[in-house]
Amino acid sequence: MNISASFILYLTTFIMGGCGLAYEYTLSRVAADLLGNSARQWALVIGAMMFCMGIGADLQKRLDNHLLLDKFIGAEILLGILGGCGPLALLFTYGMAPGYYIIVQYAFISTIGLLLGFELPLITRLNESYTRQLKVNLGKVLKMDYIGSLAGALIWVFLLPRFFTLIETAFVLGLLNLAAAVILLFYFHPQITLKRRLWAALLGALAILSLGLSQARDWTLLGEQHLYRDRIILSRTTRFQHIVLTESRAAEISCYINGSLQFNSADEYIYHENLVHPAFTLVSHPRRVLILGGGDGLAAREVLKYPTVKELLLCDLDPEMTDLARNHPTFIALNQGSLQDARITFLQENHLSAKKQTETILVPDQNRRFGSRPEAVARVSLINLDAATLLEKLAGKFDIIIVDFPDPNNEELAKLYSTTFYHRLAEHLAVDGVFVQQATSPYHAREAFLCIGRTMQAAGLRVIPYHDNVPSFGEWGWWIGGHQERWAATELPESLAETLRQTTRLAVPTRYLTPELIHASLDFGKNQLTTTETEINTLVNHKIFTYYLLGWQTGY
Repeated sequence: MNISASFILYLTTFIMGGCGLAYEYTLSRVAADLLGNSARQWALVIGAMMFCMGIGADLQKRLDNHLLLDKFIGAEILLGILGGCGPLALLFTYGMAPGYYIIVQYAFISTIGLLLGFELPLITRLNESYTRQLKVNLGKVLKMDYIGSLAGALIWVFLLPRFFTLIETAFVLGLLNLAAAVILLFYFHPQITLKRRLWAALLGALAILSLGLSQARDWTLLGEQHLYRDRIILSRTTRFQHIVLTESRAAEISCYINGSLQFNSADEYIYHENLVHPAFTLVSHPRRVLILGGGDGLAAREVLKYPTVKELLLCDLDPEMTDLARNHPTFIALNQGSLQDARITFLQENHLSAKKQTETILVPDQNRRFGSRPEAVARVSLINLDAATLLEKLAGKFDIIIVDFPDPNNEELAKLYSTTFYHRLAEHLAVDGVFVQQATSPYHAREAFLCIGRTMQAAGLRVIPYHDNVPSFGEWGWWIGGHQERWAATELPESLAETLRQTTRLAVPTRYLTPELIHASLDFGKNQLTTTETEINTLVNHKIFTYYLLGWQTGY
């Protein structure tokens, strides 16, 4: 009897340990998705929850032993409800009453943290009747809690995202908490005084969480709709990011990743033509092109206009983004099927190996005669991998490298703007090659924009900036350049700019860009590129992230 009772308590400790850690992860992810700055949100949320757990562990000493088991089961039921419903409540609060969001968020965090803090001390006290030695009792309870935490982390990272959205995951965790309460109610039924009340509370909580799980996707869409002006037509949470597509009454499509606008169909061509075509004016007959990022296929659409391109490799971290670009009708209409027939390559056993690496894409020649047969222009390959890892393992050089990453709005992205990254990029750039990178706004985030250029120069690259107005984003900037020895062949530091200024025609049709606009994009306002800052971005200092936050928050 004693061994069985202890086993039941250890089993529930295992379940609660896993759920507790998973609650911390889930609330941290919600805060990061809604507020941005993921590292800061994870640190603050988990830190606050750990603090409240400590307070809860101390407060439990005020609970006497009368009805201790009843109180513990009641706390678990309440924890299941709050943990399961919390993320959805936070989503609706952020959309409908953003001014109260922080208050509501930390109310949930504090309450859940307090309840989690109750768990281990109460289980230890309950187990005193079956395991008299304190060192054995405490050791086994803590062991099961830590093992459960590891199991919870692994399940949260690898298993739950395969089957559930983030909001659904919270409801699943709440149901697991209720399962622990059910186990305790069944096994310790004779010792429980408030049986009817606890069963009624348990069944009510089970009904709420079951309904929430079944309706989670519809309710999530409803909650998200309050965050966006236009109608949501797609909402998908992947292992790496949250993707939302909206459609306006004017049929304009907007794509958001983690709440940040990535493009609007009304003017995305302005951005992507600026990103791609100036580089092609600097390289004669480019054959191999690498795109880092750009999983939506819009930059690839512009690259595939050039008949000289024989090989295009596109690397994007998220396979679900490239899957949307290849198969979703909205993306296909926008990218003109640029990735529709490509085969995805995979990184297996630390080597780049393709199941079927390339497939010919038929892109019509804009100058061919009507009715003539289109020729195979480029062999397109996709690979879903971190760009920094790709550059470490990839062989060969490219005539043009296009870097289309999101802005450096968190520490994870900041590493892709570091000197280390640009050194690796330079190793894969042909001697006469050119690379170009989107570089946020030179107006709203001037110091971040200039830091990108300094960091490139510190990696031994010769670069110049250019800019244009993209209505959805405002003033936007790019850096373009190549090897120092190639573009410093003369003593003129402006040789890159002079070459661009000599552009008289574009080799392919465009909707917006002209040679005259390229010329104008090289001119900046008085003192717009002047700064007293000298720091560059490295893998460890994340200076670009600091500049970026200051820029968009204060205009620095």
